[in-house]
Amino acid sequence: MRYFSLITLLVLPLGAARAAQPVQINSPDGAVRVTVDLTAQGQPTYAVRYGQTELLQPSRLGLKLAGADLSQGLRLTQADKPSTVADDYQLNTDKRAHCRYRATRRVLHFAGAAGGPQLSVIFQVSDDGVAFQYLIEGPAKDVQRITQEATTFRLPGGAKGWLHPHAKAQTGFANTQPSYEENYQRGIAVGTPSPLGQGWSFPALFQTDGHWLLLTEAGMGRTYCGAHLAHESAGGEYQVAFPQAPEKTTPEAALLPESPLPWRTPWRVLVLGKSLAPIVESTLTTDLSAPTQTPVLPNAPGKSSWSWVLMGDQNTTYDVQRRFIDYAADMRWQYCLVDALWDKQIGYDKVQELAQYARSKNVGLLVWYNSNGSWNQAPQTPTNVLFEPESRRREFARIKQMGVAGVKIDFFGGDGQSFMNYYQDLLVDAAQVGLLVNFHGATLPRGWNRTYPNLMTMEAVKGFEFLTFDQRNTDQEATHCATLPFTRNAVGPMDFTPVAFSEIRGKQRRTSNAFELALAVLFQSGIQHYAETTEGMAAQPAYVQDFMRSLPPRWADVKYLDGFPGGYAVLARQAPDGRWYLAGINGTDQPKTLQLDLGKLGLSAGTVITDGDTNRSFRTQAATGKTLNLTLPARGGFVVRP
Repeated sequence: MRYFSLITLLVLPLGAARAAQPVQINSPDGAVRVTVDLTAQGQPTYAVRYGQTELLQPSRLGLKLAGADLSQGLRLTQADKPSTVADDYQLNTDKRAHCRYRATRRVLHFAGAAGGPQLSVIFQVSDDGVAFQYLIEGPAKDVQRITQEATTFRLPGGAKGWLHPHAKAQTGFANTQPSYEENYQRGIAVGTPSPLGQGWSFPALFQTDGHWLLLTEAGMGRTYCGAHLAHESAGGEYQVAFPQAPEKTTPEAALLPESPLPWRTPWRVLVLGKSLAPIVESTLTTDLSAPTQTPVLPNAPGKSSWSWVLMGDQNTTYDVQRRFIDYAADMRWQYCLVDALWDKQIGYDKVQELAQYARSKNVGLLVWYNSNGSWNQAPQTPTNVLFEPESRRREFARIKQMGVAGVKIDFFGGDGQSFMNYYQDLLVDAAQVGLLVNFHGATLPRGWNRTYPNLMTMEAVKGFEFLTFDQRNTDQEATHCATLPFTRNAVGPMDFTPVAFSEIRGKQRRTSNAFELALAVLFQSGIQHYAETTEGMAAQPAYVQDFMRSLPPRWADVKYLDGFPGGYAVLARQAPDGRWYLAGINGTDQPKTLQLDLGKLGLSAGTVITDGDTNRSFRTQAATGKTLNLTLPARGGFVVRP
């Protein structure tokens, strides 16, 4: 699919007038208002209101450089007149195919010490949120370094948060943290310290005074590190925090941001609204990211079979993987993923045979790699072949010639600037030979799937594999899954690897089969890898198998219908042909009654699949009329097929 991007900025008159303080930036519909001011100490602040409701109290702006403090002692020299941003583009791998972004843009210029670097703050305010980034300019010719970001988000008292604890670097399996694989703390008071002592990951969801606010970042280039929210948040004021010391690719590599001037930082993003609909439906993370820089691979999104999560390392064998290729073909899925140890337990020559066999079945073969140079101790192979550029390019060319369609790359080591570059190096080199990419044990996508359309998905979530490790994770699956549509999956494609009707490696699954089926629609991923095996799928009713065959390879749109983070979630997703699929889950241990208005989707008929007499059975019924009434059992679910 071709990408179209149109950026329209109204030309500003020369010598734009100096602005009286405070300065305001309003959304196109006038509902969202940002007010920028300066304290008596010359510290810039901003506040955000939605209508008459204050969503962010005056919060700090600014940066601290190694040689200059651009967070205080500043004066506002100029506020450019408001201009309009208009951007229309196409996406294959996210919640919406046709994206439309409209915002009011205003640039505020601040002066610090004479002769030193100068700071501007660029605001873009849309009907569904606020974004801002910093621009540093000056005469310096040498590389500048940012040691701290003064940016804060100050929530009103009484606000509640749905927050993901950020992990301590070099902990977890084989020194692979942080990789965004914790359970969200749900509905906690703002200002609550993180239980792991390292703050909170993006995205961070808050509810205040009947409104919702999601904090994240986007537009991550090569001159910055990934960020999160600091551990201490006294009075509900959360500050942007940088990575921990070990989070870099080599001891000599960049951890904190460094760049020559002029220098633009990533966007700080606030998605907001009166309901959860903007949180679920917004495309701000890709709206604010750069258009594609690499070749577009058409018809890349799809569904995939995958043996590892329920069958383990020992079944990465030729015969089992050939069977899973047949499984994908029978289910009309586009891919089969061959996971870790394929190089040892199958071998390159036999994987080439599998790739050719898969192509004869109209299935693409995906293969796993360990990302590591020295940052993780994971023994799974192939390892130590992707970090060095020459080795990586040879490997990518080799497997492409073998007929492999894409790679899953696992076990990254953090959010330092060198890792942000490594991710993008992998994407660029993979695109050059036509390989799709899935990052696991990884950071957030941050809009990269727009800039690099061969990026299909990223994990950055406590996914299904964790259910196989510990019964405590399995016990929390329902509430965890009911949180993700409003948090992690709201900011980009998420490889949770859902849908298992079988039992889980000796664990007792608490969710119903209908709950698991609903995740096939509820969760969005450029390539959706399904956990269920050939035998487990064959044991389900024919209408369930037909539903799994009917799912489109990608989605064209999404609508929020009902839900509450951690409690329940009901979404509708539109196929490219215009038909709507509905899905809902109950994440609680009590029945949940739903009354859904199908009329606003233009639906008057469909087929409902929901829980049967037990949590391991199904029943089906016709949906007629404009209203659908359902009662979901504890940890149950449903889908509606058009």
